[in-house]
Amino acid sequence: MTTATYPDAERLLQEARAHLVERLAQLGAEENGELRPDVEFGDGFADAAAATAERTEVLGLVDSLKKNLDDVDLALRQLEEGRYGTCLRCGGEIGAGRLSIRPESVYCVECKSRSG
Repeated sequence: MTTATYPDAERLLQEARAHLVERLAQLGAEENGELRPDVEFGDGFADAAAATAERTEVLGLVDSLKKNLDDVDLALRQLEEGRYGTCLRCGGEIGAGRLSIRPESVYCVECKSRSG
């Protein structure tokens, strides 16, 4: 599949990337998923449990966003290399319907369902 087959792919992927980077920044994280050193979760002894819970929640969100960003970056590389829409596992075509819903997809439905 080429960009001519799915002309909005780059725009959609770039928009998704910008949104993910913005969300990471809002949570106090860099693009690489690392929390900035200036991020604080409270320092009072009585609030230690709440601060730990908040930090754990934020780290989980950051990890999820980072994985999504990695998927988008991989799809962008596939696009640049002219392999966008080709499953990384089986080499088959990723359906246009899947790409319209999840432009960052790099696996066809069958391969993705096998990997979980």
